[in-house]
Amino acid sequence: MDRIIGTYESKDYTVEYSRVGHGTPILVMHGGHSNCYEEFGYTPLVESGFELITPSRAGYGATSPAPLKEAAGRYAELLDHLGIDRVHVIGISAGGPSAITFAGAFPEKVCTLTLQSAVVSKWLMAEHTEYQTSQLIFRPPFEWLTWKMLAWTGTAFPRLSFRPMFFSLSTLPYAEGRHLVEEEDIEEVRKMNCRQRSGAGFLQDLKSPSLLTERDLSRLLCPVLVQASVNDRSVSTAHAYFAKAHIPNAELKFYNTWGHLIWLGRGSQQVHEDAVSFLKAHQEHM
Repeated sequence: MDRIIGTYESKDYTVEYSRVGHGTPILVMHGGHSNCYEEFGYTPLVESGFELITPSRAGYGATSPAPLKEAAGRYAELLDHLGIDRVHVIGISAGGPSAITFAGAFPEKVCTLTLQSAVVSKWLMAEHTEYQTSQLIFRPPFEWLTWKMLAWTGTAFPRLSFRPMFFSLSTLPYAEGRHLVEEEDIEEVRKMNCRQRSGAGFLQDLKSPSLLTERDLSRLLCPVLVQASVNDRSVSTAHAYFAKAHIPNAELKFYNTWGHLIWLGRGSQQVHEDAVSFLKAHQEHM
């Protein structure tokens, strides 16, 4: 996949970004631990005539840290810098609050919003074991070691290391969900762990959902597609239902994929087809 990496710099901050493909622009708010090198779901969109602009969100990659609303303004400045007036927006996982905030703050720039396995309300709270663990293993500078270890074990023992990743991403026991896993999923998860870094971004992601309100969702004016797996452990189906309940123009679609990474495994083809169909149905508004 050909990818152009660039930076937009002001006197106070930097936004790192990538551009993939040619055609109608999509602004992608990547998930937690990711960056502008994200890949999940990109190929079907590029092959369907879209260009994906992916900033490393605030605190990730080479992008300067910033609070949620301030970061949204920086992404708007990036689009102005690139000469792009209007985009589709995709919010992935922990990038959901960033996508929702951007769409609410800059409705004139947003044609549609797609939320994929997305966080839209309260997520990991201080009393949750996952929250407490994340504060330790994903805090700089320890996060560097965490991802180096995951990358090494995934490369040395790809099949063995896939199972604990499956458990962290799926509500299904492996014996029940393995029929939904395709051979290439193991390699895709390995590559994911090799490109992941938490930077200062993930600790901000843990705070971001609490900054969203039901009013933030109800103010969204554009058409919205919510896509989620019924077997998602990382971001429960409650988030998808919450989005459907509070976003005026939301369409909700569930899939029987094996877990949080809805772009992988059996059932994922429908995810791709629905996303492309939704975007193309609203092309006239670009």
